[in-house]
Amino acid sequence: MAVTTRYDPHGIEAEFEPGSRGRVLRNALGIIRVRDIQLAESQALWLAQRQAIDTFSEDRRVTAEDIRSLHRMWLGPIYPWAGEYRSVNIGKGGFQFAGAHLIPGLMSKLERGVLARFTPCQEPEAAEALAAVHAELILIHPFRDGNGRLARLLALLMGLQAGLPPLDFSPLDGRGKMRYIAAIHAAMGRDYRPLAAVFERIIERTRKRAASSR
Repeated sequence: MAVTTRYDPHGIEAEFEPGSRGRVLRNALGIIRVRDIQLAESQALWLAQRQAIDTFSEDRRVTAEDIRSLHRMWLGPIYPWAGEYRSVNIGKGGFQFAGAHLIPGLMSKLERGVLARFTPCQEPEAAEALAAVHAELILIHPFRDGNGRLARLLALLMGLQAGLPPLDFSPLDGRGKMRYIAAIHAAMGRDYRPLAAVFERIIERTRKRAASSR
């Protein structure tokens, strides 16, 4: 007999939209097609990004509650659990993220640690700051869904704090994705250097693109 725990998938976070054949999480819009939910999430992210840029000050020290608010700002119109720490254990590609019961403590530690150290983000150490915050947030994976895109949104806001143009994440495409994944794995041992190198490429690409558009 299989042994279950309180952190096995259950409740609204584990429910799928009826008619979606188990491919779309239950949502407030009644969407059942993967392509449609992806479009809805992308549109909501664009709106949340604009709102966050307008409200996120250059001297803001980011907190765990700020991260929850950003997630809620983005996915609140779609999922009832937006902005709430997940209560289910999740993994990806054979890698298991932090246990659900550990998330509140880990997010508090994130706030006292790398967020306190690296926000507001400053230009001279931008790549290092972005790498440390991004890696730790990804490894915690505090929400049921949208963690990667939320981490990019936070990186964009931190980049703006450092005086950079909106970050161009295209270096993460193609072969860059493998470098990124390897860098996240390295960060499990608190080695942020590979991910800092990734962000240096992103910053370089961002500056070149901004210069060419003038």
